Amino acid sequence: MPKMKTKSSAKKRFKVTASGKIRAGQAGKRHGMIKRTKKQIRNQRGTTILSAGDARLIKIHMPYAR
Repeated sequence: MPKMKTKSSAKKRFKVTASGKIRAGQAGKRHGMIKRTKKQIRNQRGTTILSAGDARLIKIHMPYAR
């Protein structure tokens, strides 16, 4: 059997934790920070764990990251 291909865009944007969850960068911090509250900006630092439905879609594109 030939190897399955991993989507390059997915492997650059997402990491898999030791327990198998998908870690991604926080959305909504590219521009327009003046409109956002200080609390919202603080809470959007770093990364976040994707929900189960979103993680399922990402795992399709990363067959060896399990």
